[in-house]
Amino acid sequence: MRVIHEMKLVGRLASGADEWSCPTCGRRIALRRPPDPDLTVLEPGDESAVHVGVIEPGAAATTAEKYGLGPVQEIPRPKRQQPDRPAQTPDEADRAWLAALGIAWGDDGEAA
Repeated sequence: MRVIHEMKLVGRLASGADEWSCPTCGRRIALRRPPDPDLTVLEPGDESAVHVGVIEPGAAATTAEKYGLGPVQEIPRPKRQQPDRPAQTPDEADRAWLAALGIAWGDDGEAA
């Protein structure tokens, strides 16, 4: 059976995401709620432990059992999506925007 760590809600970040912290191992995450949910690990802590975020103290065991996290061997984690990478050379709209900012862009795709 894997160890269960109880994470605490510690605040809200400037991005609007909730910050959760594990007092046992130091894991910290930023959790953004719907409609655009996201989870960002700020400090990994003990990645072999099952982390359960609860608002009521002492509710970790009940919460873990409710979601079937008791004797879990492996927890499936969603694959992290890579942010969209910008185009390597700006199109005409981008060049106009850069020109308005006083940035010249050559025909060879390099900043002048």
